[in-house]
Amino acid sequence: MHLKFVELFCDVVQYRSFSKAAAAHNVSQSAASQAVNLLEKHLETKLIDRSVRPFELTPAGEVYYEGCREIVESVHSLEDRIHKLRDKVAGVVHIAAIYSVGFLQMDAYIKGFSERYRDAKVRVEYRHPEEVYQEVLDGEADLGLVSFPRDRGEIVSRPWQDQPMVLVVHPQHKFARETSISVKPLDGEPFVGFTSDLTIRKEIDRWLKKSRVSVQIVHEFDNIENIKRAIEVGTGGAILPQPTIEREVRSGSLVAIPFSDVQWLRPLGVIHKRQEHLSNATQKFIEYLLSQCPTCVGDVLPTGNEHNRKHEGSATRAVSGANPEGKSKSIEETSDAAASPSSDIGTADGEGNSRRKKRQTHLI
Repeated sequence: MHLKFVELFCDVVQYRSFSKAAAAHNVSQSAASQAVNLLEKHLETKLIDRSVRPFELTPAGEVYYEGCREIVESVHSLEDRIHKLRDKVAGVVHIAAIYSVGFLQMDAYIKGFSERYRDAKVRVEYRHPEEVYQEVLDGEADLGLVSFPRDRGEIVSRPWQDQPMVLVVHPQHKFARETSISVKPLDGEPFVGFTSDLTIRKEIDRWLKKSRVSVQIVHEFDNIENIKRAIEVGTGGAILPQPTIEREVRSGSLVAIPFSDVQWLRPLGVIHKRQEHLSNATQKFIEYLLSQCPTCVGDVLPTGNEHNRKHEGSATRAVSGANPEGKSKSIEETSDAAASPSSDIGTADGEGNSRRKKRQTHLI
């Protein structure tokens, strides 16, 4: 049977979706369904039980899927060895990422990588943090992009970037025209927070407690997108990673205000299996990601005045993290700040998404 049919079948199972697998292979949904039908006809047995939603693998389908995965991985590994002999970067890099890595950020990284290596593709699946680790561990993803990365048995992590945490409010909020703000004025303010099971919520609570500040949580969500939408309708403020609100700040729907007396950071990192053979394309993508963030500090937004000239009436503010010369602070500079009594540097992770098995996939 044709290898492309086998690859398509594996992706149908991995995504639990004919339409997503079809999109990944640039074919129609009916073509994906027909490919699976041809495999079933060839094997004279059903591989997928379509009578239930979402569909399930039959016992024969389970066996066939595991075997096909091994075949596909072996073929891709062999192809990669040949590509390396020719110094060619080709193939698909499978990435599992937390939602709050940022769609715009990832689009820019993937576009730049694809322009440099035109024979390589990057497939990103946005998942809950624990699912990212599990997908990498199970070999369903070559790489994972997570916050607060850590080594876990077979999983090894590499630091990628540190993102400044900022106060985010509606443009009509009483703090919206502040160029910076200390933590104390937040005491008693209505806040939109992460759900209490997420590490980022625990870290923010710890930071606020250390500053002897207590906010009033009026809504809780397990993902940043819902938090941003709640702020946009005036529900309250929130503390979020600066790069995740760049689009809203530039459009004027939200305002980002840096803290003047603390420097809270959320680290992002790349994870992969410790002993796993990484394809040439995967290795090059890691190198590309790290090269795009040499200082490991989140990008800085335009200053409030610069933004106001572009969008009259919108109150936007620069995010701290740049020195007077306008250069991003290095990790060493950030560490120096920790020694100052007036500085509090923290890290957080754990942004979630709605805990569904279905995945949101972006293929470029």
